[in-house]
Amino acid sequence: MKQQEKKRGRGEEKKRGGSRRNFPHSFTPRLLFLTLCLTIGLAACGGSKNQVVTKTPSESPSPLNKENNLTFFDVTLEQADEVGRPIWRVKAKQAKYTKEKQIGEAESPYGELYQDGKVVYQVQAQKADIEQDGKQLFLKGKIIATDPRNGVVLRGNELEWRPKEDLLIVRNQLNGTHKQLQAVATEARVTTRQQRIEFSGGVVANSSEPQLQMRTEHLIWRIKEEKLIGDRPLQIDHYKNNQITDRGKGDAAEVNLKTKIATVTKNGQMELLDPPVQIASNSMSWNLNTETVTTNSPVRVFHRAENTTVSANQGEMKIAQKTIYLTGNVYSVGQRRQTLRSKTLTWYLDKKLVEAEGDVVYRQVDPPLAFTGEKASGNLQGETIVVTGGNSGNKVVTEIIPQERKVKSQ
Repeated sequence: MKQQEKKRGRGEEKKRGGSRRNFPHSFTPRLLFLTLCLTIGLAACGGSKNQVVTKTPSESPSPLNKENNLTFFDVTLEQADEVGRPIWRVKAKQAKYTKEKQIGEAESPYGELYQDGKVVYQVQAQKADIEQDGKQLFLKGKIIATDPRNGVVLRGNELEWRPKEDLLIVRNQLNGTHKQLQAVATEARVTTRQQRIEFSGGVVANSSEPQLQMRTEHLIWRIKEEKLIGDRPLQIDHYKNNQITDRGKGDAAEVNLKTKIATVTKNGQMELLDPPVQIASNSMSWNLNTETVTTNSPVRVFHRAENTTVSANQGEMKIAQKTIYLTGNVYSVGQRRQTLRSKTLTWYLDKKLVEAEGDVVYRQVDPPLAFTGEKASGNLQGETIVVTGGNSGNKVVTEIIPQERKVKSQ
């Protein structure tokens, strides 16, 4: 009897088209998301050698934006050039897909940027927005980019990779570190093949050896050559034991970190703090190893404390010895308009002593007199100059200049 009831019941179900097999409720959305993921993958890969590899897509919390908002786990973005070599590869533990951006809001992304098929930078962040258009890659967030070839680390909040231009841009609170240099700026533009970085916008760069600080608006770092090049007005502070000892300025300069020589050009100035002396010339070579400043172009030296100025065709200063050597049309002017002309002059700053040679002419205003000879030595500031005839047997010529008498009006 029971078997007949069961058969009768099955027959009624068949007539109604029904079944007692219960399919899982999640079948339909899973099929929907599988279709969406396939669509995304095809759209990303079609014609641009771009790939998005994902695992376990899941629905966004917002049911109204199912087609515009998906979350992926263990996502990988890859892009290759025309010959199939990779130009970037970015992996993330989790990333949200939006209609406006192919992949956005990635968590713990790690990427590799390639040039000529080789890794030139490794990129990582805690979180970042990722955009890609097949030609460029954009990252926004707390970015850390590392060059595995030389150890340069660039930190910022935005990264842009343009592989066809061989250009990596890191901007927004940029901070660069390296064993030779630390720098902050608004932006860094990296040419990866040349290993060349251009810092721009409020650049402050500190080198450890030699201990320098450079301030400018634009600074070029040729990493392999170990050179820093400034093509805008800049200031270079030299430190000893964390204290500034001397300073260089100019409209253009080059610092060789390997040889420790700074060349300042275009309105170059060199300032010592002790004694307070300023050297000005259009071209100066500053050897930080030997603490020597040399110039082969017209030079002007000003001693602020003594209010004394000396000019010449060329000169050299030994900073540690506090001694200046000047040659060619040397002309010295003291505080009370006393003057000393010669072919060469040695100025011992500590001793307040000058030694002049060659066609020496010394003049002073009060009392008015002049001396001519081959050599002179003494304190120009104190007007205690001794002029001698030298070894040629020439005699010293003394010229007394009488003061003009004032005629009283009657």
